Amino acid sequence: MMVVPILPTSLVGSYPQPDWLIDRARLSKMVPRVRMDDLWLVDPKELEAKQDEATLLAIGDQERAGLDIITDGEQRRESYSNRFATALEGVDTENPGSTLNRSGKPIPVPRVIGKVRRKHPVQLRDLQFLRAHTKKTIKMTVPGPFTMSKQAQNEFYKSDGAMALDYAAAVNDEIKDLFAAGADIVQIDEPWMQQHPEKAREYGLRALDRALDGVTGTVAVHLCFGYAAVVHDKPTGYSFLPELEGSRVTQVSIEAAQPKLDLKVLEQLPSKTIILGVIDLSDLAIETPEIVAERIRKALSYVPAERVVIAPDCGMKYLPRDVAFGKMHAMVRGADIARRELVG
Repeated sequence: MMVVPILPTSLVGSYPQPDWLIDRARLSKMVPRVRMDDLWLVDPKELEAKQDEATLLAIGDQERAGLDIITDGEQRRESYSNRFATALEGVDTENPGSTLNRSGKPIPVPRVIGKVRRKHPVQLRDLQFLRAHTKKTIKMTVPGPFTMSKQAQNEFYKSDGAMALDYAAAVNDEIKDLFAAGADIVQIDEPWMQQHPEKAREYGLRALDRALDGVTGTVAVHLCFGYAAVVHDKPTGYSFLPELEGSRVTQVSIEAAQPKLDLKVLEQLPSKTIILGVIDLSDLAIETPEIVAERIRKALSYVPAERVVIAPDCGMKYLPRDVAFGKMHAMVRGADIARRELVG
């Protein structure tokens, strides 16, 4: 791992996929929970090689923009969660069930018909490919056990809490393999904790900590209000955030730019590093570096710079590629401004 500066910059996870790889017009209207192989625009025999090519482009863009922490841009995924969730034992992906999405609409989801287990590493090659193609600090993202349990139809377990704990065991196996293969940071995506705070308190935190049993590397958890492209009316505050102070994660990723979050809430996470969302993904206008710097300054009133990582609000997957690159570059320059002010 390279030494990162104070206020290091990172993506939350995803970066836009090329138009030649996936049907972005169809993708823009959904966040798939089941497998959707027909979204890919290349021959199945060439898919892995083309996804490799797209990953190299995503790594290259991040390095060109000057990011300190690099992801694979999630180029191989139809969504942040379905690549992992549909690879598990006990899950019927051919005959989907249904659940309500975060906007209250029914969506197809995997049906859990047996004990959920990880049969084999799912993202290990993704991580190895990323590690082989950058010398910088790297982060890999995995879907969280609570979110996966909410994105499934339970036809096997006596309780959703028991199901979430088995999802957590699968995530735990994956995280350990990712760290063993060279990940510097692993991020668990748990957006549905915001949507279902009571259930998150009831069993989501327990599942999150089960996912980290015996894990010694740096682990982040990402909470958000949903992709800006899909969820338009966002609340101005989190329904579930201070509860994470007692969890085993070391970093908490939040969106603050679009919802104009009252950053005083950060005082309730005194031991956590904050991955601070400073890029509004609902606005195609590219922020100026000064706007980014001002968003960083506001956070520094509540949390010391040593505990802040700079990032977009959420995944950049749904943005036009030129806009995503411009925003990423502005984010790096804004962090530079804030960094220079700190060292005088």
